[in-house]
Amino acid sequence: MSDHINLVKLCVGIETVEQLAARLAAQSGNTIRHVTRMRPKEEARVLAGGSLFWVIKGVIQARQEVVGLEAVEGADGIKRCAIVLAKPLIRTQPAPRRAFQGWRYLKVDDSPPDLPKGRETEEPLPAELAAALAELGLR
Repeated sequence: MSDHINLVKLCVGIETVEQLAARLAAQSGNTIRHVTRMRPKEEARVLAGGSLFWVIKGVIQARQEVVGLEAVEGADGIKRCAIVLAKPLIRTQPAPRRAFQGWRYLKVDDSPPDLPKGRETEEPLPAELAAALAELGLR
């Protein structure tokens, strides 16, 4: 049993893992910051080795290690949380996920595994096919 927990978040406006990678590459430095409204209450468990799993077109397809959580305040004066992520985007085996708002916790046992070595650069399956295969347990 692991003592860390992961986060899962919809990747709104993104169609492919490659598109997400390009958007993330636009941020400079060794880390990425993704600002969200709510700060995880399970902060210690998230920071104990958790990742943020990205849902693209209804399917978890990639993850990034969470390396920090920072309080930020927007120009509108609203306090938010910046989820600080390691730069590498790691492809995962596809796992379907229904739509939701914000982020959710994702237990380690419910998290899809990384793609095996050598498969990270394969052409991804179309999202609909990947979701159908994952639902059948054939990912």
